[in-house]
Amino acid sequence: MSHSFRPSFVCQTCRHWLAVDIKHIRKNAELYAQNCVDRNYASQRDDPYRIVGLHEKWQGVQRDARGLRERYNAVKEQLARLSNGGGPQGEKQKLLGEGQRMKEELAAFEAQEEASISEMEELARKLPNLTSKETPIGSEARVVGQINEHLEASASSRSHVEIGEKLQLVDFAAARSSSGYGWYYLLNEAALLEQALVQYALSVALRSGWRVVSPPSMVYGHMASACGFMPRDAHGETQIYSIHRGPDDLKKPKHCLAGTAEIPLAAMKAGVVFDEAELPVKTVGVSRCFRAEAGARGLQSKGLYRVHEFTKVEMFAWTSPSDSSTYDEMQDVQHAILRSLNLPCRVLEMPSRDLGGSALRKRDVEASFPSRASASNPRGWGEVTSASLCGEYQTRRLETRMRPAGKGKLAYPHTANGTALAVPRVLAALLENGWDEQRQMVRLPEALWPWMGMEAIGPRT
Repeated sequence: MSHSFRPSFVCQTCRHWLAVDIKHIRKNAELYAQNCVDRNYASQRDDPYRIVGLHEKWQGVQRDARGLRERYNAVKEQLARLSNGGGPQGEKQKLLGEGQRMKEELAAFEAQEEASISEMEELARKLPNLTSKETPIGSEARVVGQINEHLEASASSRSHVEIGEKLQLVDFAAARSSSGYGWYYLLNEAALLEQALVQYALSVALRSGWRVVSPPSMVYGHMASACGFMPRDAHGETQIYSIHRGPDDLKKPKHCLAGTAEIPLAAMKAGVVFDEAELPVKTVGVSRCFRAEAGARGLQSKGLYRVHEFTKVEMFAWTSPSDSSTYDEMQDVQHAILRSLNLPCRVLEMPSRDLGGSALRKRDVEASFPSRASASNPRGWGEVTSASLCGEYQTRRLETRMRPAGKGKLAYPHTANGTALAVPRVLAALLENGWDEQRQMVRLPEALWPWMGMEAIGPRT
């Protein structure tokens, strides 16, 4: 593995650098347009055709500029001969004037070329990734598996909010005063449970060959964009928290809070060239995550289910394009964790309209939340983990490349990411599924006993 020169995309005040495959978009404009429709990016369905038109415009400007540039070079040669031979001053002045006019016209052509290239790159950057053949088109997910299907639904329908407040495990009122809606305090055994879940998830991932990383929580804004996290999504909803810059910092690159460790983990290898023999490189990182789009307040998002800040254990891998096993290994880790936590779950192949901009394919695991049960969702299913394949979407934008084992030019490795464990939702599911109404306590899964030093969480005395 080697670190190459970091390209100019690391500074937004410089000319924007981008390695998006614009040629592929031009040659397959209809495919990309339909993909925008399938992915619910309807407002961008015409952008692939706009790229085609801009490329034709760019070619026309290049043709016009080429002829002018040839005449300009001829004028420069004439001037050089006159200077060497001491030709008539009048003719020399005429050529100087003509050369200056051509130089200004060429500058105008170059500005048009630059504008066309920048607009093509900007349009291409915002297009979603193409969609895997495994992905259902539309908005309906496909159930592909079950975890702990033998476990019966909880007899209680108490929410984790009720349970948490009853056992003095959470404080939402204090968080509303200190930070606003979408934040929370974990108290007493719940604070310990957060640490236990993190350590347990890490232990499972480490046993499976994932290398632990402690990443930064703040990243450059262009790094987040390169990973598919824009300041606003395709529907105009704010995705990330941007850091305010004072007047003295306006020339510096923008920073934002990372919504997931996926971003700093991917950025860790920006500008790096892997040897194919090194791949896959599998990392797992623990971080605080910051999400601006916590969603509307309501019964389905009340409490810990949808929050602005939380702790998450994230897996991220770079693989060779032919590697089909690392994504499966990632899901094996997810399923092993949830199985040992005694949570009834189902596995879904997510539809095209639910994919993030960078994903080719995504699988979610939903756990049963008794408090979310309804006529249309009897088990109260709610997402607790996801795993995405991103192909070369991120590595192209981050200039992470791969040197093939045989002879050949540098290629782009693929990336995959998956949640090993997102604390708030799993903690909420444990409270609801482990609640014993008769004994007024929460039974903990055996896998957590060594990390918690207790088998249950009961009333405080």
